[in-house]
Amino acid sequence: MSRVVVLGGGESGVGSAVLAKVKGFDVFLSDNGKIEDRYADELRKWDIPFEQGGHTEDLILNADEVIKSPGIPDTVPMVRKVTDKGIRIISEIEFAGRYDSAKKICITGSNGKTTTTSLIYYLLRNAGLNVGLGGNIGKSYALQVATEHFDYYVLEISSFQLDNCYDFHPDIAIIMNITPDHLDRYGFQFENYIRSKFRITRNLSKEDCFIFDSDDEITIAHLSKIVLTAKMLPFTQKKEVGQGAFLKEDRIMVRYNDEECDIYLKELALGGKHNIYNSMAAALAAKASGIDNKTIRECLATFKPIENRLEPVLSVKDVLYINDSKATNVDAAWYALECQKRPVVWIAGGKDKGNDYEVLKDLVRRKVKAIVCLGVDNTKLREAFEDIVGKDNMVETRSAEDAVAQASRFATAGDVVLLSPCCASFDLFRNMEERGEKFKEAVRNL
Repeated sequence: MSRVVVLGGGESGVGSAVLAKVKGFDVFLSDNGKIEDRYADELRKWDIPFEQGGHTEDLILNADEVIKSPGIPDTVPMVRKVTDKGIRIISEIEFAGRYDSAKKICITGSNGKTTTTSLIYYLLRNAGLNVGLGGNIGKSYALQVATEHFDYYVLEISSFQLDNCYDFHPDIAIIMNITPDHLDRYGFQFENYIRSKFRITRNLSKEDCFIFDSDDEITIAHLSKIVLTAKMLPFTQKKEVGQGAFLKEDRIMVRYNDEECDIYLKELALGGKHNIYNSMAAALAAKASGIDNKTIRECLATFKPIENRLEPVLSVKDVLYINDSKATNVDAAWYALECQKRPVVWIAGGKDKGNDYEVLKDLVRRKVKAIVCLGVDNTKLREAFEDIVGKDNMVETRSAEDAVAQASRFATAGDVVLLSPCCASFDLFRNMEERGEKFKEAVRNL
């Protein structure tokens, strides 16, 4: 019996351990920290041995294969020891894909991937298809492969999940865009991050589809260096394309094979330039999956915004509070600011990931009246924007409650208070979801 060791006891790790158990492996899970009670209970339910609060080398280095949770960097001492021993390290996505015969639509990119993933899932589900949602969103993909049966999966896949994928094969691969993000995990080398994103294309065949943002210079530059045999389906707001999606006056046009679908911009449920891109990618994936035009139009018109991504919370004294906690990089914050039509009080800050704020300065100059810093170290934010908004219009806070209170002090009727942090959440919060929840709670308590 082959031995599989799982490193990390979160959603991904526990799901992988259950699948390994179901497939008859000798499985062991190890987490250097504390495993949440709900995950520990799941491991006990499946009679899977595990440890927490440290790693026992003898129980790990005898593995035939190690499944590493995406949040664990390669620089962690135990990961290095596994590598030095010559034990293969794979991701949950790679492992689950071995046992899954469903059609897989896989989405990556720096921005827009969660919204696009959710849109595609909504489209397929409303078309009556038997579809699961997973990857970096929802339930563990591996757990679903172990315990459920779907004909389709829509998977949001991060660069961390792709790093340890080798034979994983999407039927439709989507790259939304590529901007500098997570550079601290990639030796502060942007090229390393780009290559990680493009791993989603490595096993595409001529029967598969590759959907990509042809307005994104980084994507196009990398595409010029590689050879793909998959059906190429660009989406663009700048020109007409023979196959793919483009803007034509007040409509999105989608062309796939001999079929064409048009969607009026005014009918889209999601506003903003960035959501036009998201809607284009989703519509292309839907057409490639055989979904009819009527369903595509109806779904793009009725889709509801997801939590933590430009999520309207409340209007208090004619000030609209928006939760965009998922905006953990510069480009995501750019999109959030770009689509605002009202004066903005901007809540930003957290754990910096090597951000370059230069691209935001013009938007801040035009749209932002005050900045509330929410983070342990806000030096870079102050250096970037203090001269633009003024020293008196920039304050520092260490909690969501204080951030909302300070923002409400700056805001007047007709303004927007926008939480779009530009940074990771780990300095003050467990994750971006907690940051978003704390923000919404504070707004409701105003």
